[in-house]
Amino acid sequence: MTIQDTNESKKRLSAIYNEIAKELFGFGTTLLRVTIDNQIITFYAKHRRSPRSAALEGEAPALKLEVDFRMSLLYKKKLRERLQEELNLDMEAVLRDYDSATQWAITNVILAEPQTNT
Repeated sequence: MTIQDTNESKKRLSAIYNEIAKELFGFGTTLLRVTIDNQIITFYAKHRRSPRSAALEGEAPALKLEVDFRMSLLYKKKLRERLQEELNLDMEAVLRDYDSATQWAITNVILAEPQTNT
């Protein structure tokens, strides 16, 4: 299934993204923008700095990087599951990059090409 580039679609995608942030971190994003361009959905998100993350950064920077990496993998997994369950989207890939220094994350969801019957 594909998704239309409408305000309603973007609101629903934003809600799903923020719900996952709340589940994983206890709070949503401070800024979130969603774009839909053909078969690619992009989330531009500014996350809040977790007090635990700040504490780890000072005491165990390598552990903080590992935690950030694992949380990003978990975020992608949960986002894929929710988009499949709630919007019935068929995805090729979910790609995410997170910059812990600035708290910015860019997530790209590449949708599968629609199947055509020949």
